Amino acid sequence: MASAHDLARERMLARDLRGRDIRDPRVLAAMARVPRECFVEPGSEAQAYADCPLPIGQGQTLSQPYMVALMAQAASIGAADRVLEVGTGSGYAAAVLAELAARIDTVERHAALAALAARRLIELGYARVRVHLGDGSAGWPDAAPFDAIIVSAAAPALPPALCEQLAVGGRLVIPIGARIGTQRLCRFTRRNSAGGWEAEDLGGVVFVPLLGVQGWSEEGEC
Repeated sequence: MASAHDLARERMLARDLRGRDIRDPRVLAAMARVPRECFVEPGSEAQAYADCPLPIGQGQTLSQPYMVALMAQAASIGAADRVLEVGTGSGYAAAVLAELAARIDTVERHAALAALAARRLIELGYARVRVHLGDGSAGWPDAAPFDAIIVSAAAPALPPALCEQLAVGGRLVIPIGARIGTQRLCRFTRRNSAGGWEAEDLGGVVFVPLLGVQGWSEEGEC
């Protein structure tokens, strides 16, 4: 018999993903497999599949299911790809990405969130994910180059370090714009090693700011 969470997950897939513009069958299958209720704060399990952000502590949020699916779809992730995620948060998006790719490196600046996400991912069997504590705006050069990079926080401009760590043919999905308010979700595809890029605007979004040496400063200056 299906549980309440199973039924909520099916409603989310039908209404918020298939019912909108999520068409990639691999992304839909990944979203169907990951138990989102395991990545929310205790007491919030009943809201796990609502199509809205949820607080996870440290001033951070768990992105709505649609946004996780949209960014994964935009990154066009293949089964053999190596992916960098900036902003681990609770670990939910990393789990979805691990259903799609060969290896996920995810960087979180908050030690408490990184430790909790790493523990959750291990317990749920996501051995393809490596959680790192650090400044995600600088990427993770030790594991570069990446076939796809997904940034779950808004930058004032495209971080050069992330561009350098993207393989030729790779896709970088990142919100860019104001520290507070609406930003634009952008996809950058690296066409060659000489600086040839294709840029696409995927629409308006609202994310927490990307803090770090190539993002926003703690004081609000970039």
